[in-house]
Amino acid sequence: MKQFLHASVRKCCALTLIVLSANVTSFGQLGGSTATWEIGATLGPSNFLGDLGGTQGKGTTFLKDNNFAMTKLAFGLYAAYSPRPLLNFRLALNFGTLEGDDAIIKGKGGLEEARKIRNSNFRSKLTELMLLAEVYPTVFIENEPDDVWLKLRPYGMIGVGAFKFNPQGQHPTTHEWVDLKPLRTEGQGLIPGREEYKLTQLNIPMGVGVKYFLTETFHVSLEVLHRKTFTDYIDDVSTNYVDDAIFYANMPGPQATLAATMANKSGANTPTRFNPGDKRGTPTNNDAYYSFNIKVGFRFVSDRYGNSTRCPIIF
Repeated sequence: MKQFLHASVRKCCALTLIVLSANVTSFGQLGGSTATWEIGATLGPSNFLGDLGGTQGKGTTFLKDNNFAMTKLAFGLYAAYSPRPLLNFRLALNFGTLEGDDAIIKGKGGLEEARKIRNSNFRSKLTELMLLAEVYPTVFIENEPDDVWLKLRPYGMIGVGAFKFNPQGQHPTTHEWVDLKPLRTEGQGLIPGREEYKLTQLNIPMGVGVKYFLTETFHVSLEVLHRKTFTDYIDDVSTNYVDDAIFYANMPGPQATLAATMANKSGANTPTRFNPGDKRGTPTNNDAYYSFNIKVGFRFVSDRYGNSTRCPIIF
């Protein structure tokens, strides 16, 4: 099922890019004629939306569960090609960190109390490669789309990406950070029906932004970019607690002890402790993450005949 879904995502995004390219060709006169190349960098805060952490009530994968205390800076580099002012194709490589922690939840006596009792946390370095199509709709109402001097352009974007992660959890006694995937904390690969998750996954980035051209070659942008993913294990939490006996039956003693410790840290701060079969996560909600980006770019401009390439200028 996952292979079919990933194949469908790739086909859908490829078809989207083909259709957009065809539309640009068809409406070339409306969208201007100048083709440009662009390079730049991005920097901004990013945040995780998943099982760990959150706010009051039922956990979600939207901004309602945003924890500002877990915000981390992400940065990246990109190159882009714009066949017309209407459309821009961006290839970006980003780096960052995602974190989540049940300890920061402020309990109000609701559904969030179970997450506080769970008492888990995680961190993961993130490397992301993505291809985006940016569409600038206001180009159609501009008198001279090729003239960008001091021009403000809003845009929407969607694409496809791949990201690599590696969740770590903090040991409740030593406070050392431990790689969680090898411990199979929910019986992945040990229990029928629970497959091991992969540390490289696909995502669908989507968002909106606004670009301001300070000169013909230099611009800054502000954007928010959300990533829909197809995994619920960025934080290593998805379904139910398993019996510690499963670890001891399939792992060496020291590793089994570590797996049992990291799989169930409940009861450390409260008299309540979860048992095998109790809910540990919500498998119906895949994890997500997003970022607010400040993007700085430099354009290399050439006309329709490939003449007069201009180098980047900063005032």
